[in-house]
Amino acid sequence: MEIELLEKENTPENVIQHSLAVLKKAMEIAANFDDADKDLIRKGALLHDIGRSKTHGITHAIEGVKIAEKYGYGKDVLNIIERHIGAGITEDEAVKLGLPKKSYLPETLEEKIVAHADNLVSGSEEVDIDFVIEKWKRRIPDSEDNIKRLLKLDKELIKDFE
Repeated sequence: MEIELLEKENTPENVIQHSLAVLKKAMEIAANFDDADKDLIRKGALLHDIGRSKTHGITHAIEGVKIAEKYGYGKDVLNIIERHIGAGITEDEAVKLGLPKKSYLPETLEEKIVAHADNLVSGSEEVDIDFVIEKWKRRIPDSEDNIKRLLKLDKELIKDFE
């Protein structure tokens, strides 16, 4: 159903392939947590970038929420879409980026899993945390706080299980 929705919204094929790779990585991470809602993670992973059917800018998360809402998805899926960018965006960072003033930090286990799986996939290829850190250092001015959040998320979701 979600793949059909991505296609119906004219999501670029490379974004669909990325979403499938994020789904695979998210399910690998979720396997470490008995209490993770796997169906919610599946929906969130597949739909996290549906807003890229409208824009490739940072507002793709906001656009994605509007699209998913139109199709009747609940707040749990909408929150995954809205909070998947990086390791989350604080209220202050949101204002600087031109997003509506609010926190975009992932809160639930499912939100954190999809956000981090997205971090660990570049295009449709899995990457390691060092790759992500280097990419962020190149792309994000003053990325120290973002990298700290990324490492905290990685420790919470990955490191204890290796």
